[in-house]
Amino acid sequence: MAAVAVVVSTAVPAGGSADEPIADPIPQDPIPSRLGLVLAEVARLPASTPTPPTTDTRLNRHNRINFVGEVPDGSGRRYVPDLNGPLYLLDRDGETRHVYLDFAARFPHFFSGRGMGSGFGFVAFHPDFARNGKLYTVHTEGRGAIDTETPTYPDQPNAVVQSVVSEWTATDPSADVFTGTRRELFRYGFATYIHAVQQIDFNPTARPGDPDHGLLYLAVGDGGLGVTSDVPQDLGNPAGKILRIDPAGTNGPGGRYGIPAANPFVGRPGALGEIYAYGMRDPHRFTWDRDRTNGHALYVGHIGQHSIEAVYEVRAGDNLGWSRREGAFTYRHEDQCHLYPLPPDDARHGYAYPVAAYDHDPPAGWPCTTDSGHAISGGQVYRGRAVPGLRGKYVFGDLVDGRVFATDVSRMRRGEPPAPLHELKVFDTDGTERRMADLVGDGRVDLRFGTDAAGELYLLAKADGRIWQVVGTREGPRPEVTPDVARNLVAHYDFEHPFPVDDARELDLGESRTLLALVNGGDRMRTRDAAFPGGGHALELRPQPGANDDWKAGVWDADGAESLRAFNGAKGITIMGWFKQTGANPGPGYGAIGLAGLLSGDSDGHAVRALIEAFEVDGRLRLVALGRRVDGGASQTYAADLDWQQVLPPNRWVHLAATFDFTRGRMALYRDGRPLPGSYTVPGDPWQVDGTGASATDPRGIKVGGSFPQDTAERNPCACRVDSLMFLDVAASAEVVAAQFRRFTWR
Repeated sequence: MAAVAVVVSTAVPAGGSADEPIADPIPQDPIPSRLGLVLAEVARLPASTPTPPTTDTRLNRHNRINFVGEVPDGSGRRYVPDLNGPLYLLDRDGETRHVYLDFAARFPHFFSGRGMGSGFGFVAFHPDFARNGKLYTVHTEGRGAIDTETPTYPDQPNAVVQSVVSEWTATDPSADVFTGTRRELFRYGFATYIHAVQQIDFNPTARPGDPDHGLLYLAVGDGGLGVTSDVPQDLGNPAGKILRIDPAGTNGPGGRYGIPAANPFVGRPGALGEIYAYGMRDPHRFTWDRDRTNGHALYVGHIGQHSIEAVYEVRAGDNLGWSRREGAFTYRHEDQCHLYPLPPDDARHGYAYPVAAYDHDPPAGWPCTTDSGHAISGGQVYRGRAVPGLRGKYVFGDLVDGRVFATDVSRMRRGEPPAPLHELKVFDTDGTERRMADLVGDGRVDLRFGTDAAGELYLLAKADGRIWQVVGTREGPRPEVTPDVARNLVAHYDFEHPFPVDDARELDLGESRTLLALVNGGDRMRTRDAAFPGGGHALELRPQPGANDDWKAGVWDADGAESLRAFNGAKGITIMGWFKQTGANPGPGYGAIGLAGLLSGDSDGHAVRALIEAFEVDGRLRLVALGRRVDGGASQTYAADLDWQQVLPPNRWVHLAATFDFTRGRMALYRDGRPLPGSYTVPGDPWQVDGTGASATDPRGIKVGGSFPQDTAERNPCACRVDSLMFLDVAASAEVVAAQFRRFTWR
């Protein structure tokens, strides 16, 4: 992975002030890496359902497994908790499984039917489990428990669930099904169904005799209250904290656990001695680096509120700043739509800031208070031996869309700019590049990470209940887009990036971040069909029998698509992409075949500023580039000399490009990187060329595979497939088009 410096600015923007919101907190996206993980499936666990049943599609997954670890007894057994209740043990072979405990069956008030973290959340085996048989769990209980059970500390007002931490002592630690006793250590109620107790764990790097050996860490969320309050900053409240307790001690509340004397707030008036660190919203996952040369650093993956997903190196007494800070930015309770620069005197607060982070970059026009489908899934520092290419890297991901990231722990330093992030590719064992969404068959992956005693890395997903081990790395092809194209790439759709919130939309990989709607067919329109080496999915376009139900794609905004403003007054435009005929074209009753176009600023959905299409010229169907410089003005058409079926033969992928130079009144067509000879069909100067660009209006959208991006009418449907569709705000040269085609084919 290339070492590319990424600096997250925490200073006041140039010409601005601390009162001006930040439009893009982290401008640098994770860097696409050629390094990829090779995944081998090791298990698939049974389907399970929430208690009580729910209609929330985010909870109705195949199951809700959320971690994999190894029982610390030398048996090689791996454990997997399922939020819906079961605790599984997997034999060393991965094929034999046992239900060790079932929380849904054991606890009458067990609750997993609402809230992303509700249910049987986590299990931590005592490091001396082989000798003492002790393990610890956290689960949630509902209304019945709140009415009858006494919490360790007063519940949040109007609590709806309680998180319960239990100690279990197994009669026979080697048994595959638990028998033994249980006692309750900690109980606390939350006012919402989010951000309860996520992970509990022991420091695996602490050896007998070390001060940290046998101490249990609890990651306690803020219960959703930090959005409008300072609860995470209140040292007299357990919410929004990491707690550290001694299960064998008795000096804690009710004598159920001990409070370690080395905890940072022991003896401070008004502070809970259990607190190890504070100022957190949702400390989703934490892990220790097994390498002592890195000081066995503790890393926390912290899910943000508005924009920032972050990794912190956490030390005793740290304040991560929530809810006065989100990441390395100021958060204001009164404005949940923006983050702000840090104040000039920020250092006096002593907040700990992320050592790695990425932001949400929501699609254009997406409501600021609506989930845009991103949340960090905290990972592991790889210190295993099987995959040397990962040594010393913290590997984590986005739990929603399933992207996998890595960064070098040597770059994750407190007080310095956050470490650069790299987005890793994923491969099957046969070498096929895949997305995690492909592997699980769902745009929402619900990705988690785990590790075994040897430090080997695992990925798992609720979407289909599978567990994969990382068995190697391999290098993928070069990035899909050449630097020359990337400089002017306004919109780019590769149909490998469904919007996690709604997989009937496709994310834009260009600068505009314009969501593309997959009309009528939704996610079914993504099909496995590689247009070029290293490709994956393509978009299926299909005329359907009936009224206005054709499969097509597009963007439509009657007020003008602000996200496409780069084309407002543009001096040039380029449209390029891969196309493949898959059926009878043109469709019965139609005289043209719509491929892809950019709408004009006054378009009803049909009129375009730039378009690739096939229609009749001089009595025969030909591939054309059709452009309009002035809204409401005349169009010009450049038609290829060849018959359109010579340009687009059936069942064969072809790369097409059309360029529009509005300042000089010139157009061009390209097939597989080479210019297509052709001619203009309208004499004179229909564009009214005057040396300036197109109309100074925002285009009303994009259309793909038809005449109208809205689902209101159709004129020119296409029975075809499209891949890697690009829109540039410049008329690319022949050399740039050729180089981009070579990049696809010589990757």
